Amino acid sequence: MSENLIVPTMAEMLAQGKQPEVLFWVGCAGSFDDRAKKITKAFVRILNSANVSFAVLGTEESCTGDPAKRAGNEFLFQMQAMMNIEVLKGYETKKIVTACPHCFNTLKNEYPELGGEFEVLHHTAYLKSLLNGGRLTIEGGQFKGKKITFHDPCYLGRANKVYEAPRNLIEKLDAELVEMKRSKSNGLCCGAGGAQMFKDAEKGNKEINIERTDDALETSPDIIATGCPFCNTMMTDGIKHKEKEAEVKVMDIAELIANAQDL
Repeated sequence: MSENLIVPTMAEMLAQGKQPEVLFWVGCAGSFDDRAKKITKAFVRILNSANVSFAVLGTEESCTGDPAKRAGNEFLFQMQAMMNIEVLKGYETKKIVTACPHCFNTLKNEYPELGGEFEVLHHTAYLKSLLNGGRLTIEGGQFKGKKITFHDPCYLGRANKVYEAPRNLIEKLDAELVEMKRSKSNGLCCGAGGAQMFKDAEKGNKEINIERTDDALETSPDIIATGCPFCNTMMTDGIKHKEKEAEVKVMDIAELIANAQDL
């Protein structure tokens, strides 16, 4: 796989007098978590191959404030949000795409009341739009005929009603999409949302991510597909707990598409 990634910053674009089609909001996980960085790179490879003019904020990007808000620190959230809004407005940003449903939900639904009005898309919806526009072609490649189950991220599915885009993309891989008994509006949280990612579990007899991994394994999948770096971590931990790493892979939709195209 090529690592010749072209990732311009908004500052570089501005210096050249250019305005990209979209701003790619990488997010904290996509920037710093080693596993999530692979999702970021896969998405960038797709954007490069589709000749999409995009840019990132780079060091000017700060946390959206989602974890602070979910943990109850509204003051810190507003500080982080206002800072980001100033930066985004400074670059006259119109359209934002992100591979993190937490960033997506916060930017889309919570920034407007603080003066941050932007068009915000989850990367699966954006990839679907590239496909519909003929800028992206998807082939089955190594995933043809594989059984893939999709875990709905809470902030993508129930919070924002984005259910079909990720599933449409999986079907384009000529894969067999198998649904868990709890899916779409009845999906079960992986256990990471609401800032739970950053604290120890409360007392109980089973971790939520193990319960959700059980749901997935009931479908006998080759791959558990996700659309969220938090979900990816929780489902991967679940697969490790079940000692199924050799049989079942956990992959983001962007990774599936990039690997199928051998990008």
